[in-house]
Amino acid sequence: MRALRFIIGLLLLPGCAAASLALLRMVREIPSESAWIVPAPALALAAGFALWLVLFALLPAGARSYVLAHELTHALWGIAFGARVGRLRVSGNGGSVTLSKTNFLITLAPYFFPLYAVIVVAAYFAASLFFDMRPWHLLWLGLTGFTWGLHFTFTLASLREHQTDIQLCGHLFSYAVIFILNVAGIALWIVMVSDLTIAQFACCWGREMFLAYLGAWKLGVSLYNKTCG
Repeated sequence: MRALRFIIGLLLLPGCAAASLALLRMVREIPSESAWIVPAPALALAAGFALWLVLFALLPAGARSYVLAHELTHALWGIAFGARVGRLRVSGNGGSVTLSKTNFLITLAPYFFPLYAVIVVAAYFAASLFFDMRPWHLLWLGLTGFTWGLHFTFTLASLREHQTDIQLCGHLFSYAVIFILNVAGIALWIVMVSDLTIAQFACCWGREMFLAYLGAWKLGVSLYNKTCG
């Protein structure tokens, strides 16, 4: 299984490149009245993200809050896949959760699923069903950026350390999956603050994916011909 995941990880590398290119193209296509003006929603999202970065740099790291989100994410994704959740332990030094079964998505979910940001987004849309939330739109985006910043910084910090989750799934496979799904998450934030749509990102990603794998195939054929020709 480890060898198979390594091979799949290799096959996902062109997909990582395609996702990056699609995201860059999506950023360039964000409509704006002026090339020098950043839309207010994007500024609010970025301001929240920047505020978290400042707090992360100046204040003691809120490790326990991240560990709680990490283990709860394992549990939520386990429940989504029909697993039974047992004992959940959280401390400043780490945490654990007991599940009756697992898979690679359950194992890697905390690294690509920003739980607190998802809660903020869900709460906003739930409140929108009963109240006019438009006056709070920019504040909501700022809070979304803040909570996604927490996910981003702690994910990077945790990936620099020894992680059993990553070891279980294989490093190359894990990093490829985490990268692709985080890029997809960033694309969702762009959709939230612009007039672009998920369909546009999907079409762009599909086009870049085709070109990336076509290029990888041609490179492989060329290397094979040079080696064995």
